[in-house]
Amino acid sequence: MTDNDGEADLEARLVEQERFEPPAGFVEQANVADESIYEEFEENWPHAWTRAADMLDWDSEYSQVLDDSEGPFYEWFADGTLNASYNCVDRHVENGDKNRAAIQWEGEYGETRTYTYQDLYREVNEFAAALRDLGVEEDDVVTLYMPMVPELPIAMLACARIGAPHSVVFAGFSADALATRMNAADSRYLITCDGYYRRGDPLDHLQKANDGLGGVDHGVDATVVVDRLGEDGFGHDLKGNQHDWDALLAEHTGARVDPVERSAEDMLFLMYTSGTTGQPKGVKHTTGGYLAYTTWTSHAVLDLEPEDTYWCSADIGWITGHSYIVYGPLSLGTTTVMYEGTPDFPERDRLWELVEKYAVDVFYTAPTAIRAFMKWGSEFPERHDLSSLRLLGTVGEPINPRAWKWYYKHIGDEACPIVDTWWQTETGGMMVTTLPGINTMKPGSAGPPLPGIDARVVDASGEEVDAGRAGYLTVDRPWPGMLRTLYQNDERFVNEYWQEYSDPDADEWVYFPEDGAKIDEDGYITILGRVDDVINVSGHRLGTMEIESAIVGVEGVAEAAVVGGDHEVTGEAVYAYVILEDGYEGTDEMQDAIIEGVNEAIGPIAKPEKVIFTPELPKTRSGKIMRRLLEEIANGEELGDTTTLRNPEIVEDIQVKVSD
Repeated sequence: MTDNDGEADLEARLVEQERFEPPAGFVEQANVADESIYEEFEENWPHAWTRAADMLDWDSEYSQVLDDSEGPFYEWFADGTLNASYNCVDRHVENGDKNRAAIQWEGEYGETRTYTYQDLYREVNEFAAALRDLGVEEDDVVTLYMPMVPELPIAMLACARIGAPHSVVFAGFSADALATRMNAADSRYLITCDGYYRRGDPLDHLQKANDGLGGVDHGVDATVVVDRLGEDGFGHDLKGNQHDWDALLAEHTGARVDPVERSAEDMLFLMYTSGTTGQPKGVKHTTGGYLAYTTWTSHAVLDLEPEDTYWCSADIGWITGHSYIVYGPLSLGTTTVMYEGTPDFPERDRLWELVEKYAVDVFYTAPTAIRAFMKWGSEFPERHDLSSLRLLGTVGEPINPRAWKWYYKHIGDEACPIVDTWWQTETGGMMVTTLPGINTMKPGSAGPPLPGIDARVVDASGEEVDAGRAGYLTVDRPWPGMLRTLYQNDERFVNEYWQEYSDPDADEWVYFPEDGAKIDEDGYITILGRVDDVINVSGHRLGTMEIESAIVGVEGVAEAAVVGGDHEVTGEAVYAYVILEDGYEGTDEMQDAIIEGVNEAIGPIAKPEKVIFTPELPKTRSGKIMRRLLEEIANGEELGDTTTLRNPEIVEDIQVKVSD
């Protein structure tokens, strides 16, 4: 038999195989390998969550695990006090691990910086002292608008140290998006940088930040600027209340700031996520429950130990980076890898080069990236020694079985379990996934709910569906990592997440994440995607209303409808159907203006894959846009019922335009 024959046989076997058992060698060393943990949580809920809380160091112990007296405004470990910065930094220094690497950073050009826990302790303290001198007080919201540089997690931990919640804005978002989020949070402090590199080119980030500051309605007391580009910078002079990061640290060399004792229910950070109204939602996460939950899931699902080198390839500007680059891994004393650049620069083997270089044990990435790796070919990972890998994970969107099996074979060499994790910004951490030391893996299915998580698949009336049927995902009990509310908007919090299936009169609250799902006979849940007007591009949730508002803001645009269409690499892509005002034509210049309008209002992540100019949109007789039909057109699918339309003839016209 030739090598090619053997490869073909292996591929054929993987295609047929529907279940994969965790390797015996992995099970022997797994942090969680006893399936009785599910029973323990069920029989001892909610007190079993002390398992997570007791992984932290508390300043004062909590006496109550869950206060559910004011559902859905649940409180976890509420009378306990602690500090997240202390738990992620100080305790490891005190426990004798000061020389272990905390952050291993790699720049796009191969520059490296290693921060031991002692280094991290020193710089977090110095920057915390600088923040205090700039006027930051406890409970002030500090906005961080930064790329993947080490100063970002250092700033997060410095904020946590002094009790100032942080609000990280993804660096790829526009100046307008920054201003919107600073206004919503009433944030008067900004930490940013002069620029960063992307595919070999320096980007002028400070100009974008300054443009955003011009749109902030209230005063901004101070801005701190990290010099990332050095001689490649764009020559901006700092002015007024703008301060250089390095100069501030030099002024506070050797400073020590005692960690502020925070209530478990005090806010740790805000994270703005897209909503269906066009106004981003400020998701509020608190100190005790969130940190306990991310620590425990990092331990149980990602199987992290302090000795591990771990790499989550997400951006800290998203919740995945908060939970599983910063807070979860650092709380456990693990080495977390940060990479500034893209997976295909300068070559398409860049990620595998870094896995080999740092002997990464656990790798956590998005299905979007895996589909790109598949498209590029297995020759790129085959250039490198990936034998250090022990566990693989996926996050951000469902992964199809073909991509799962490619990842399992070509990256994990059939020796690494894969955890396919479902969760959201709002949940704070993983909710539905296999425990890698216990559960059989089923490609394409996230797995069962984690211990203590009461996730179900129900029909429109809230009744659980039979195995094999599709329905709506719900969570019927609170969990420690959950959001507490939407910032300064309790009413929207209840309406967005708790209205659909709850019975307030009976004090029965059901969380509805607005995802479709199906469940099999083993209780494994397969996520089918969003059921609201949010598009998931590369795992990033983008509100259709926000994109439509940006398009309608372009001169000459009368109306727009945005839907998600299937995309080979990003999972979903933005399709924009646009009606122009009289006197304007659907030219290339108009298309470019629309794309630029979206870039300026939101950022390149929301760039439409295709702009379709149409004289009308398919609408019901009551005037509602039939987005379902637009999605079917975008995906080239057979159209459903059009009899309710007042203008059914427009559908065929739009189909022709999309196919052109």
